[in-house]
Amino acid sequence: GISLHVFFNFIETHPRIWPLQITPLTKSSTNSSMASLRFSSLILGLSLVLSLISPAYSLTCTSQKFTNNKLYDHCNDLAQLTSYLHWTYDSAKSTLSIAFVAAPAKSDGWIAWALNPTGAGMVGAQSLIAFKQSNGSMTVNTYNISSYTSIMPSKLSFDVTDMSADYSDGLMKIFATVVLPDTAMTTVAQVWQVGPSVTNGMPDKHGFQPANLNSKGTLDLLEGRTNGGTGGDSRMKKKNIHGILNAVSWGIMFPIGIIIARYMRTFQSADPVWFYLHVFCQFSGYVIGVAGWGTGLKLGSESKGVRYTGHRNLGIALFCLATVQIFALFLRPKKDHKFRFYWNIYHHGLGYSILILSIINVFKGLDILNPAQKWKSAYIVVIAGLGVIALLLEAITWIVVLRRKSSKSTKPYDGFNNGQGRQQPLAA
Repeated sequence: GISLHVFFNFIETHPRIWPLQITPLTKSSTNSSMASLRFSSLILGLSLVLSLISPAYSLTCTSQKFTNNKLYDHCNDLAQLTSYLHWTYDSAKSTLSIAFVAAPAKSDGWIAWALNPTGAGMVGAQSLIAFKQSNGSMTVNTYNISSYTSIMPSKLSFDVTDMSADYSDGLMKIFATVVLPDTAMTTVAQVWQVGPSVTNGMPDKHGFQPANLNSKGTLDLLEGRTNGGTGGDSRMKKKNIHGILNAVSWGIMFPIGIIIARYMRTFQSADPVWFYLHVFCQFSGYVIGVAGWGTGLKLGSESKGVRYTGHRNLGIALFCLATVQIFALFLRPKKDHKFRFYWNIYHHGLGYSILILSIINVFKGLDILNPAQKWKSAYIVVIAGLGVIALLLEAITWIVVLRRKSSKSTKPYDGFNNGQGRQQPLAA
């Protein structure tokens, strides 16, 4: 808020650098209009950010429903891998009915949930693994994991009934009822995992990122709590924050700002409102983007041995280009300056380069974060929508400009020096 206030004040108090045609407005009406514009723009920006952030954190186990109408006494948001456990403990029968929900590492991957009666990790885990078969239907098999090498379907050390699996909205679900091996058990060790692929009906290796290695903990059957692996949860939240900040800034606000500058300025009634909207979108996008970029650098420093070189390099390039673009605005020549033509070429070229690299890097980030497919689809819809709007405005503004030229060409004198100063679609 303070940075934007200072930025707008600089624009208003340096008319030679920011040559806007606002002489018809009085000082009081200008201040009033600017205050109203800033407030409205701020509310619009905050609403956009909140509308995108809220869904990312609204998917908790309490909001999940099952098509088979099964209900459970407890549910827990597990600490890693965006996973959820619904469960009911029947002490009289010593059974644990569960529904494990998680997104596979890739759409054709697998998910697994296990109890480990003898340890706390993978070895000894009595696992239920679900994946898509070659015909597209879901299956769930049992695996008694005795080593870190290849696994084969095998009988567990305890009985399991009512096994089934489901897949919808990018999430796989495992349903089962486990007969606990010890009737006196009140706390059990659980392990869960997701993997990227299945080959010939056999789950392939999962990833070895911190979230994969920390996907384990305990389940307190009496208290209804899960414990363990909180470090991975913190990293996942940072990843989500990093993704949201960058998708909103580089992936949405920058394109909107470019659309505003390219098309709104063609309409004389939109001057100077279009300029302030353009500055608001680009400057706010830059501030939010820098915050997201910094979060990404922090994540990189905490993820030893994990490198996403392409995504990282594009992020650094975007930060550098956007920083040059923002600060170069303070050196913008006046419209009649001999260097203004070259400045326009630089400004447009750099702006469109940032636009293209931003969208590419958002998709790279989505592939790394691997959220539910609907989030990637939502971003595709947003970008496609902005593209359609841009195409429509491109046609409309060219029609407006050509008609304006045609109208002025019929006059013996149009008030311009050989056409200099006329509004053009790509002028800056």
